[in-house]
Amino acid sequence: MGKRLIVAFGLWAIGGPLGLHHIYLGRDSHALLLMLTLGGFGMAWMWDFWKIPGLVSQINKQSKKAEKMKEGTPSASSFRFLVQVTTGIYFGLVAAIGLSSLTSYYVVALPLAVGLGVHLVATVGEQTSNLKNTLVAAFLTSPIFYGRAVSMIPISLAASITSQQHRQYRRQRKDENLSLRLYRIGLAYLAFTGPLSYSALINTSRTVSYVAGCIGSLLDWLSFFPSLSAIVERILLLPYRVWGLFTGGGFHDHYFKEWEKIYEFVSSFQNEKEEMACKILGVSSDATIDEISRHYRDLAKMWHPDHNRHRLREAEKHFIEIQTAYETLTHLWKMKNRG
Repeated sequence: MGKRLIVAFGLWAIGGPLGLHHIYLGRDSHALLLMLTLGGFGMAWMWDFWKIPGLVSQINKQSKKAEKMKEGTPSASSFRFLVQVTTGIYFGLVAAIGLSSLTSYYVVALPLAVGLGVHLVATVGEQTSNLKNTLVAAFLTSPIFYGRAVSMIPISLAASITSQQHRQYRRQRKDENLSLRLYRIGLAYLAFTGPLSYSALINTSRTVSYVAGCIGSLLDWLSFFPSLSAIVERILLLPYRVWGLFTGGGFHDHYFKEWEKIYEFVSSFQNEKEEMACKILGVSSDATIDEISRHYRDLAKMWHPDHNRHRLREAEKHFIEIQTAYETLTHLWKMKNRG
């Protein structure tokens, strides 16, 4: 039976973030991915609006004739790889919130969660990958970064690279009963959200503290890339600021006050980073861009490695700190003086 465009758009409108339109089109992996990421953090849901006509047309063409399995290897996609890495990190963070109390968290729960997140993206569309090899890469990488808050980043990178190396076209499958498909998706959704919900509701303070610590480690790791760090900070603060526009302030309920601490932490991290950058360059927080540039040039000339061969390692360390501080302050200055 052919798929109707108006039905697909209707399901997109009423349940797009839950992937209802993808379930209707038989794209269960894509539907589950949207469910677990709140519609691809809203972006994938909006993007699907433009893709639905093409998807419906493609599904209807396939239903009219038996499609043979495509030969060869699918072309590599940098976008799919980026989504794999991001989703793997996201799954790892969720595992950290819900399963970090387990003694086997770093060697079992974390690599399993990251590997499954990476593989889920690999199975979207007409492609798939080798789950076994992807999980092996995640499990082999995990012990190397044992105990580190940002360990999900290298694990996700290793699993995504392995998944891309073993990409292949999906084999044709017979149409399955809708109830069976929904049952499978429901089990996967409960397995993902169950531990997270329990931890968030029962052990809220510990969960908030752990999430703040993970975010702090991530922002520390990104501190050498000020522009990227600033983008991540704005994304993290966006939900709180949007909520403030509608409510006129922060969270008023006592339960949500705990979660407000995360946004306060990110804001304080920005302030501490600005204070440290000012201290390194020797300028005040209200310095002009000319003063910042002048202090930067003087310090960069003083600590340039070419001028400090006798203390090369120390000079390289200071030179990197000076460059990072300059990028941080110039970026913040532009943000304050925008418009």
